[in-house]
Amino acid sequence: MLLLPILLAGLSGCGKPGSGIGGSASEAAVSVQALNAQLAKELPLADPQDFEDARRGFIARPEGKITMADGTVLVDFDAFKFVSGPAPDSVNASLWRHAALNAQIGLFKVSEGIYQLRGFDIANITLIEGKSGWIVVDALTSRESAAAAMAFARQQLGNKPVSALVFTHSHADHFGGALGIVTPEEVAARKIPVVAPAGFMEESTSENVMVGTAMARRSIYQFGRDLERSPKGLVDTGLGKNVAYGSIGILPPNQLISEATQDLTLDGVRFVFHNVPGAEAPAELSFALPELKAYGGAENLAQTMHNLLPVRGAKVRDALRWSQYMQQALEQVQAAGAEVYFGQHNWPIWGQARIGRFITTHRDVYKYTHDQTVRLINAGLTPREIAEQIQLPKSLQQHFGARGYYGDLRHNVKAVYQHYLGAYDGNPANLNPLPPAESAKRYLALMGGADKAVAAAQQAFDQGEYRWAAELLNQVVFGAPEHAGAKQLLARSYEQLGYAAEAATWRNSYLTAAAELRQGPPAQGVSRAALIDMLAQTPTERFLEAMAAGLNGPKAEGVDLKVKLVLSDVGESYLLWTENAVLHHRAAKPADPEADATLTLTKPIFIKMMAGTAGVKDTLLSDDLKTGGSRIALVRFFGLIDKAPGNFAIVTR
Repeated sequence: MLLLPILLAGLSGCGKPGSGIGGSASEAAVSVQALNAQLAKELPLADPQDFEDARRGFIARPEGKITMADGTVLVDFDAFKFVSGPAPDSVNASLWRHAALNAQIGLFKVSEGIYQLRGFDIANITLIEGKSGWIVVDALTSRESAAAAMAFARQQLGNKPVSALVFTHSHADHFGGALGIVTPEEVAARKIPVVAPAGFMEESTSENVMVGTAMARRSIYQFGRDLERSPKGLVDTGLGKNVAYGSIGILPPNQLISEATQDLTLDGVRFVFHNVPGAEAPAELSFALPELKAYGGAENLAQTMHNLLPVRGAKVRDALRWSQYMQQALEQVQAAGAEVYFGQHNWPIWGQARIGRFITTHRDVYKYTHDQTVRLINAGLTPREIAEQIQLPKSLQQHFGARGYYGDLRHNVKAVYQHYLGAYDGNPANLNPLPPAESAKRYLALMGGADKAVAAAQQAFDQGEYRWAAELLNQVVFGAPEHAGAKQLLARSYEQLGYAAEAATWRNSYLTAAAELRQGPPAQGVSRAALIDMLAQTPTERFLEAMAAGLNGPKAEGVDLKVKLVLSDVGESYLLWTENAVLHHRAAKPADPEADATLTLTKPIFIKMMAGTAGVKDTLLSDDLKTGGSRIALVRFFGLIDKAPGNFAIVTR
C-alpha cells in the first residue's frame, strides 16, 4: 500500500498529524444528505457479520498515545472513538460503516497460534507462535508504533523473543518499523531469519527516492494527514485508521522468496510462500500455513477494492495479473485446507466457503474492471467517458469487502486505460493543451470574467451540481487567483464532494483541498530527518540517479564539469559529469582523466546531505569530509542541482 513518499509526507511541515486544519468546514447540503440516505437504503448496512469478524478473538485494547522521543503524537488510541452509532450527515453511510469496523483496535486471537495487532498503525502486525518465539509478519510504518505494538503483545501474551521476521511486500507501512521489532545486532547474533520476496530491497528504495518529493506532497491529500479527527474531517483511510509518521527504518532480508511457490520452515512452523509480484506491489508474497489451516493474503487481498493507481501517484498496477493471482489464491486456500484468512490490513474471515466467496469477489472485481475498460477502449471511448459509464454488476456491488473504500472504480478504470494506452486519450485537442493557468484565463475571458463564472458556479452549487461547480471554480482559482470568493465556494464544493465520497482516499483529498484553499499550502517542504535508517540501506546509485533528475537543464546547458565522488568508508568512487545538460555517473576508473573537483566523505555524511539534514559539523567541521581540486567548480556543480521544497501548490497557483 504505502511507498516511502507517504512517510515523507508525515514530515512535510504541514502541521502535526491531526492538527485539525479545516475547522471552518460547512454543513452537509440537503442534496448530499439525500445521496447518503439513498445509498444507506440500497446496501445491507445492518448486516452484523463483518462486525462479528472484526471483534472476534478480542483480547485487549491499548490506551493512551504512541509518541516520538520529542513528544510528537503518532497515534492517539482515543482519536476515533467518535466513529460509532448512525452515520452523520457529513459522512457517506457505507464509508462510516467501514470506518467503524476499522475502529475495532487492539490485540486479537485469529486462531490457535496466530494473533494480530490492529490499530497501532495503518497496517497490521501478525504474530505466529513458533517453537521458541514469535514469527512476526510485517513491521508497521515506524519504529515507535512497531515497538509499542510488540510491547503490548508481550504484556498480554508473555515475553517471548522474535524468532523470525517476514516482510510481505515493498511498501513502507509493512517494513518501516523493522527496527522496533528486532535490531540488526539481534538478527546477526541469533541468526534470525528475515524473509522477503525477491526484489524487496530494490523496490523499497528505488522509485521512492526518485519521485519521493512529489508523491509525499500528494499523499497528504490521500491520507488526510492534517485533517481534524471528526465527522467533518478524517474518519478513515480505507486500509486502517491513520499512518504513524515516525522513525522509518528497514532490515535487509537474509532469505528471499524467488520461486513461484517455495516451502520454508520458520521456528518449527511450515510456510508455503507464493511469489506474487507486480500487482499490489512490485515485490510481494502471500503464504499458506497448512498445519494451522490458515492463509495470509498480504495486501493483494483486503476488505476493500484496492488502488490500481493511487491518487498520490505510483507505477500503474496490472488489474489482469491481479485477478489471475486471485484465482491462484483460491486454489492455494483449498490446497492448504485454510479455515481462516487474514491480511495485513483490516480484519480476518473464517470458514473456507466464506473465504472462497471473498477471494472470488476480488478476482472478479479486478477482472471485470479490466475487461470492460478494454472493451470500451476498443469501442473508442476516452478514460473520462469509460469512468462515467462503467458500474460493477449488482452481484459484486453487494459485497462490502470489495467496495471502493481505498480504491475507486472510476479511478481504477483510468488506470487500466493508462496501463495500455498512456494518459493521452487520442484527441489531438489534448495532445498539446495550454497550461492550466493560461487556459483558465482564456476561459474566464470567454465567460465574461471571473465574477460571471463564480455566479454560474454558485447556481450549480445551489442545485447540488458540485462536480460542475468545482470544474468552473477551478478555472477561476487558476485564472484569477486573487478572487477570494471563488476559493471559498470551491472549498465548499470540495467539502460536499468529500461528504458524499465512499472512498476514504477521495474524501480525504477533497477535504484537504478545501482546507488548503482557505489556509494555503504547507509553509515548509519535506524533511527526511526521520528516514536516515531507511536511506542508509539505499544503494548510492539511487541517490545519484535522483541527483541527475534534479539537474536544472537550462542552467546546465553549455556547462561541462567532472566531479569525483569518493565514499571513503565503503570504498566506493564515482565519476559524475555533465554533458549536453545531462548529469551522468559511473564507477570511477584509475585511468579516468583528472576531475575538476573531488569530494571525499563517508557514506553517512553523504546520506545526510542527500536528506538535507547535514549540519556544519557534518560538513565544514568534519574530518570525514575533504575537497580537492577547484572548490569553485564543486560549488558550481552542486548549484546546478535543484532542491525541490516539497510544498508546491496543488489546488491554487
